[in-house]
Amino acid sequence: MFSFETALARENARYETIINRKNRPSDFYNGVYTRWEYPVLTREHAPVIWRYDLNPETNPYFMERLGVNAVFNAGAIKLNGKYYLVARVEGNDRKSFFAVAESESPVEGFRFWDYPLQLPDTCPEETNVYDMRLTRHEDGWIYGVFCSESKDPANPDLSAAVAAAGIVRTRDLKTWERLPNLVTRESPQQRNVCLLPEFVEGKYAFFTRPMDGFIDTGSGGGIGFGLCEDITHPVIGHERITSKRKYHTITESKNGAGAVPIKTEAGWLHIAHGVRNTAAGLRYVVYVFLTALENPSQVIAEPSGFLIAPRWDERTGDVSNVVFTNGAIVDDDGSLYIYYASADTRLHVASTTVDRLVDFALHTPTDPMRSAACVAQRCELVAKNLAYLRGEKL
Repeated sequence: MFSFETALARENARYETIINRKNRPSDFYNGVYTRWEYPVLTREHAPVIWRYDLNPETNPYFMERLGVNAVFNAGAIKLNGKYYLVARVEGNDRKSFFAVAESESPVEGFRFWDYPLQLPDTCPEETNVYDMRLTRHEDGWIYGVFCSESKDPANPDLSAAVAAAGIVRTRDLKTWERLPNLVTRESPQQRNVCLLPEFVEGKYAFFTRPMDGFIDTGSGGGIGFGLCEDITHPVIGHERITSKRKYHTITESKNGAGAVPIKTEAGWLHIAHGVRNTAAGLRYVVYVFLTALENPSQVIAEPSGFLIAPRWDERTGDVSNVVFTNGAIVDDDGSLYIYYASADTRLHVASTTVDRLVDFALHTPTDPMRSAACVAQRCELVAKNLAYLRGEKL
């Protein structure tokens, strides 16, 4: 016989089991980073009070009233000794919203706050919001830059949309101020925009993704860079292309900023995403590059290929064969935690150090762009290794 109390107790127990599950490093190894076995956020991390009406008089069958389909793409920040993820939560109705999950550990134990974020509703045409990057800026604010999606009023196709970069700011992740959406004079649409933590030439510096349309980048040549005088009236007049899209590479179809760039002695460390087309659809991967400290738009190192690509169960989900990041945390000891989603379904973590990832960026060979050159590059490595194993001087 059905029991409301038994069903509620079962759901609460399942939720606590997920929250309290201990994470552990997987057996994956490449020397660059460690993949952790369990996702840090999934739909099962959504609190019971978000999904069920707990009053047996109005929900006698203990039905899920407001379901959660997926939890993924999260901005990340460490404040006052705790780790915070501002995750994209997608309901069963396809609408996304932001919610803060907090933990005392960077790899496990993330628990959502009771209430999702209720950002100021200043854009009546806005239908959907997602993928927030968090920047602790030298001006004293924490900025969130996210995708603001609206229906394209000029196109009767119900899938036609317009993407803009929304901007909010806070000091405590609880009270948020909504600023005007970013305007880029040269690009009709924007997505995957992030704000650099420091002023450049006394101005706010944004990494952008110029787009002609909602899905296709069109004439957009890669990850852009632009300066803005006033964050409360954010306008970028000119965008310079940094990491470029290139034929027959991981960025052929499009690329965009991922986590907020990390300042290192060697340069600004970027953890971005690249997209190529395949017979099975678009494939998203995470890659790395460095830009100059004195000129953040100038790429100074771009190692060949991807950093993270979907593997194992990461390949399957709502949008298969995709990994994506928009959040990373650098700890006090130089440890680096990259929060990446798989298949637009769940959120994982990979750990490394800033020094290790800078070494990867600086000393991994660049893409020579042709198969013949790639073979020569690999043969050079083989010859070097064989000579070393024979004890020959290098």
